[in-house]
Amino acid sequence: MTAQIKKKFIHDIKDYIAIAFGLALYALSWTAFMLPYGITTGGLTGVSAIIFYATGIEMQTIYFLVNVILLAFALKILGWKFCAKTVYAVILLTIFLKVGQVIMTDETGEFKLILGEGQNFMASFVGAILCGIGVGICFTANGSTGGTDIIAAIINKYRDMSLGRVILIADILIIGSSYFVFHDITRMLFGYVTMVIMSASLDFYVNSARQSVQIMIFSYKYEELANYINKDVNRGVTVLNGMGWYSKKESHVLVTLCRKNDATNLLRAIKQIDPKAFVSMSRVVGVYGEGFDRIKVK
Repeated sequence: MTAQIKKKFIHDIKDYIAIAFGLALYALSWTAFMLPYGITTGGLTGVSAIIFYATGIEMQTIYFLVNVILLAFALKILGWKFCAKTVYAVILLTIFLKVGQVIMTDETGEFKLILGEGQNFMASFVGAILCGIGVGICFTANGSTGGTDIIAAIINKYRDMSLGRVILIADILIIGSSYFVFHDITRMLFGYVTMVIMSASLDFYVNSARQSVQIMIFSYKYEELANYINKDVNRGVTVLNGMGWYSKKESHVLVTLCRKNDATNLLRAIKQIDPKAFVSMSRVVGVYGEGFDRIKVK
């Protein structure tokens, strides 16, 4: 096994572990906070929950069957890699939802209210945050929780539209339709509260994970630093020729762009290689191109 293949294999394993963790949070939010308090929200799990409240059919059953249909359409558009992780996620979430409901029900089959009676708002608040973070973890690991996430991923592939916004539009329609099933304004409003908090949590998590920084390094050991950035950080670097106006000495400036979570390791390396280096670091609004985000415009 070559070093490159080994590195890719380890990266994929980390993705699958991250997806499993995100799904565990997502299932926890539903089985511990949403279902026990009769709260629904958008997405396919929201539709499944509405059907569960109305008919008693377990939500994981509806969730699994509809996802099979959606995956058949997504296979050609998103490719085998995305669908493989999504199939993994759908199967895992189906199991997590089932296990979670078993744990969160008592001997009579009633859900346990872990926050106490009448804590619907707190349940929707906590459940929404866990849902948003869980979905965000799945997306940053190049996975999906299935359902409307598949539709969101398809749209996000071709349009410069945030994942949270796509899911938000679908959720508005799904939650609005729940009124025609329950005829209960309160339950619908709790659904919208959950939707807004979940969407904000999702965008916050995904965007914070994708934040990039621009680093300018003024150093006489620019060659050693440039090699480190290329080989260890796996980022491109540009060398600019300059001159210190006070000293009138020629100098070289390294300019590189990297993810925020790579910046700490890079700063440590700079300190080790050249403690006297002058470094400027600034956040950037967006970085598009190889190794970063794709440009997606109409």
